[in-house]
Amino acid sequence: MQRWRGFEAAPGGWGRSVVTIGVFDGVHRGHQATIGHAVKRARDLGVQSVVVTFDPHPAEVVRPGSHPAVLTEPARKAELIEALGVDVLCVVPFTPEFSRVPAEGFVHDILVEHLHAALVVVGQNFRFGHKAAGTVALLEQLGRTFGFGVEDAPLVSDNGTVFSSTYIRACVDAGDVVAAAAALGRPHRVEGVVVRGDQRGRELGFPTANLLTHRHAAVPADGVYAAWLVRGGAHGSRLPAAVSIGTNPTFSGRERRVEAYVLDFEGDLYGERLGLDFVAHLREQRRYEGIEPLVAQITEDVVRTRETLGEPAE
Repeated sequence: MQRWRGFEAAPGGWGRSVVTIGVFDGVHRGHQATIGHAVKRARDLGVQSVVVTFDPHPAEVVRPGSHPAVLTEPARKAELIEALGVDVLCVVPFTPEFSRVPAEGFVHDILVEHLHAALVVVGQNFRFGHKAAGTVALLEQLGRTFGFGVEDAPLVSDNGTVFSSTYIRACVDAGDVVAAAAALGRPHRVEGVVVRGDQRGRELGFPTANLLTHRHAAVPADGVYAAWLVRGGAHGSRLPAAVSIGTNPTFSGRERRVEAYVLDFEGDLYGERLGLDFVAHLREQRRYEGIEPLVAQITEDVVRTRETLGEPAE
C-alpha cells in the first residue's frame, strides 16, 4: 500500500480511482464494510482504491479541546486499512485553513483535480466541507457535474445498535471491552511505551509493565482486565497479561496508570512500545487494608486471567 501525506502527493499521470473518505478511527466493522466495498469496486473497474483520512482529528481543529478519545493511533490505523487490500492511504493534514474549504472546493481540489475519482464510496451519514455543509445528496450532484459516481455503504449494526466510533468509545469508557470488540471485529488495543513506575509490583511478587499512553488514548474504565500483550507490531508475538487500570487506591495513588502483569514472563520490557488487546473486564478497582489481602486478590486475578484467555495453569 502506498502512503501519501496530503492529496498533492498524487503522482503525475495518476489515473482514475475509487475513493472513500473518513476519519476511520477504530477501523471498526462499519468502516471495514465501507472500505471493503471501495476496494471491490476499484477491482471491478480496474482502477486504484484510495482511502482519504485526516490528521489530526477534525474535531480538535474545529473545536479546540474537544479531541475525542483515539481508538487507533495513526500507525495502527494504517496497518488495519492496508490489511483490507487498499492501494493508497492518503492522510490529509487537517488545518484551520483546510477546515474552511467549502464543500464544492473539497470535491474539486481533492476528488477531481488530484485523485481523478471515477467513483466515491461513503457512509450514509457522510458530511464534508466547511461546517460539514456537504451531504451525500450534494456529493451526488457534484458527481454528475464532474463525471464521477457516488455509492453509499449501508451502516453496519447488530440488534439495532449501529456500530460507530462514538458507540465504541462509550463501551471502552464504561469498561465493556467485550461489546467494543464485537463492534471493532477484534479486541480494543491500547498502545504505549513501558516506563519505570514505583517498582511496587516487583516487591509484591507481580512485576508490572507500566505503559505510558498517548494523552488522547481510549483507555478503558478503571478496573482489572484479562488482555493480550502484543510485542513487535502486526507480526509480533502476544503474551497473556492481567492489566490493572487506575490509581492504586491501596497505596493512595493519585496518578492513573495502565499496568500489565505478564504471565510466565521473565525479562526486561523497559523502553519497548507495546500494545494491550483487552479481552474481558474481571473486576473493579478496590482499596485493600494491607498487603496480604491485596496479594491474595492479585493471585485470584491471575487465575481468572488464565481461565479467560484459555492459558494452562502454572
